[in-house]
Amino acid sequence: MKHKFIILTFCITIINIGLLKAQDKQRNWSLNGYVSNMQSVMFTHPDSMSINDNLLHNRLNFNWYVNNNLSINLEMRNRFFWGDNVRNFPGYADIINSYDGVDFLSANIIDKPSFLFNTTIDRAIIDFAAGNFNLTLGRQRINWGRSLVWNPNDLFNNYSFFDFDYEEKPGSDALRMQYYTGAASSIELAVKVDSTEKITIAGLTHINIANYDIQILAGLVRENDWVTGTGWEGNIKNFGFRGEMSYFHPKENFNDTSGIFLASINLGYTFENSMFIQMEGLYDQDPIDLSGGIGSQAFLTTPLGSKDLGFSEFSWFAQLGYPFNPLINGNISFMYYPDLEGFFTGPSVSVSLADNLDFSVFTQIFSMKLNNDRTNFYLGFLRFKYSF
Repeated sequence: MKHKFIILTFCITIINIGLLKAQDKQRNWSLNGYVSNMQSVMFTHPDSMSINDNLLHNRLNFNWYVNNNLSINLEMRNRFFWGDNVRNFPGYADIINSYDGVDFLSANIIDKPSFLFNTTIDRAIIDFAAGNFNLTLGRQRINWGRSLVWNPNDLFNNYSFFDFDYEEKPGSDALRMQYYTGAASSIELAVKVDSTEKITIAGLTHINIANYDIQILAGLVRENDWVTGTGWEGNIKNFGFRGEMSYFHPKENFNDTSGIFLASINLGYTFENSMFIQMEGLYDQDPIDLSGGIGSQAFLTTPLGSKDLGFSEFSWFAQLGYPFNPLINGNISFMYYPDLEGFFTGPSVSVSLADNLDFSVFTQIFSMKLNNDRTNFYLGFLRFKYSF
């Protein structure tokens, strides 16, 4: 714990040094972020005991543009938890402190029976650009996904759709090299090391055909699975049309038929009154087995791997959003899992109270049949968020 705290303190010092150096020159840095307070409640039945929690969340984003070719990005999230999960859920602090990367960039600074304070650096990047070449080293987000909910192409840093409070999404400890061969074409190579010191390495190429942005990828995931895949994004008349598919095959059983295929397709449309609708479907040849139960709320927000996306062979998603006026936005999402006779629904409303100050209400309902028993989760969230 001590060495983690020292390294985190060092990273914060880097921010301050960068600011001091930049004060002597024309401003070549930026610092922004937000502070939010979110209360949550979860229960399995209206008559059951509820689990109540509170989260105070601060984010700092620092960018230092050293020169025309070199920039440094450092971002961190500081979270203070208290409530029933901290007091009563064994291993909760370990789940909060877990990250699929180098462990010293995350630390539980305070871990007490009643409250928990965690600091995580989820972006630590040195970026070098020269002409058509770009090299990025450090904890970064390598976003190869095309669809909204399920991303078989996102080999490096998948995320949970249900974790709405983590808008930036996780990063990877990786090296990424990109070369732009044209206005809408490029090739790239990325290498990642995870928390178990397993390597993921993959290459990707972008091309544009008939106004469709198409990508083709291939690589090795966590030293276990060969993967090849493709993704696309374009339009069918006024509808946005995008999707992705990947095929994973165990490295040790290359000659057998034990591979897994996943594919997701997304359609979206925006009306003249700014209401938008999205629909998405997922096919997962080998869905996650939930016969052991969900276990806890943490399962629902834990990022899944790129070949572990579905709870059902087929999964379906729909989302409707509407800005009632410039200050109020509404949204509702729905998922259906046929194999589990299950569903998820998530209505939400966001209200702008003042410049940079928002108030949001989120609800999430999960219902599915596990081992012939119906399992339900009801969650509610109230969040105030100030951005600076």
